[in-house]
Amino acid sequence: MTQDQPPGEFDIEEARRVLGDVFAPWVQDLKLSIEGIDFNPPPNLADWQPGAILRMPFSERLCRNGGIVCGQALMAFADTAMVIANLAANRGYRPMTTVDQTTHFMRAVTASDVLADARVVRMGRTMSFGRVTLTSASDNKPVAMISSAFAMLT
Repeated sequence: MTQDQPPGEFDIEEARRVLGDVFAPWVQDLKLSIEGIDFNPPPNLADWQPGAILRMPFSERLCRNGGIVCGQALMAFADTAMVIANLAANRGYRPMTTVDQTTHFMRAVTASDVLADARVVRMGRTMSFGRVTLTSASDNKPVAMISSAFAMLT
């Protein structure tokens, strides 16, 4: 595990490095990629939230009967995306653990990459609360909505 980054030294390459170094091998088998991170608030946007956009490429290995991407893969993807969003909000790595994750599946996704838009709704000293919207990359329609809570360990 890495040490916390000083403010201002966190960028997408650091987020990608953490994705490759910190997560369990089976999470890395999902072949996730970070499309973007968002930690600098734009001017005059009161409802802005830090976050990250990740992609999970389609793979038959992630499918259940009927070629539908399984819920377990989608939930692991959302959880991982929320960790990366927390990195963006913290501007660096900070040990954390998932406390709660509630997933609302909206429709099946087949034969398509899935995108995660993960946002930190509230970042506290010991807890973080977030939301993730999963969409099918082929038609940009929502697949699932996830809310989560994380305990910050240091």
